[in-house]
Amino acid sequence: MTRVLLADDHPVYLEGLAGLLAATTAVTGIEVVGTAADGAEAVARAADLAPDVVVMDVRMPGLDGIAATRRVLEDRPGTGVVVLTMSEEDETVFAAVRAGARGYLLKGATRAEITNAIATVAAGGAVFGPAIARRVAEFLAPRPATGTDVFPELTAREREVLDLVAAGRANPQIAAALHLSPKTVRNVVSSIFTKLQVADRAEAIVRAREAGLGRASGPGGLR
Repeated sequence: MTRVLLADDHPVYLEGLAGLLAATTAVTGIEVVGTAADGAEAVARAADLAPDVVVMDVRMPGLDGIAATRRVLEDRPGTGVVVLTMSEEDETVFAAVRAGARGYLLKGATRAEITNAIATVAAGGAVFGPAIARRVAEFLAPRPATGTDVFPELTAREREVLDLVAAGRANPQIAAALHLSPKTVRNVVSSIFTKLQVADRAEAIVRAREAGLGRASGPGGLR
């Protein structure tokens, strides 16, 4: 049997999921051994019950699911954590992965997807929903070099500005981020356009993103 602890602060959803999994125990071999209504309770119950897998919501009062995941794995590194949440924001996804979660599903997942994720994580694997998996794969994929070998005709300052342009930042935002005057940023951007022989900002963004710039500097990025 795969022993599972469920953590969610919505009683109706928590009870529904527990009932759903209990009804399939004979087929899936998944046994719900306990539930928790918040992150702190999840940590405490995981220590007491020693589940194989914790199915963890993210947004819970007090200790959230990300912090709870980290605490559970500090206490019991072999525990599998499947995040089951409404949030598909990149920041939340990558925070969960960094905390040690090996599964990430949205709450619209089917019963089969949830039971498959629990079984896979219990066996040491990792499972992410299709949309989430694409983003994780893109994040982990090797990136083109972004040092001086990218656009060697540009100065270090120009590459720095281009990186922010590629991330969708407007000139005033770039000026604030780099502590430059708006006029200086305009001049640097103009110089970039000339050196790259591009007609406008859109063409510069395409060139820069193809070279790997702009992926970690934009709103919601990882810097």
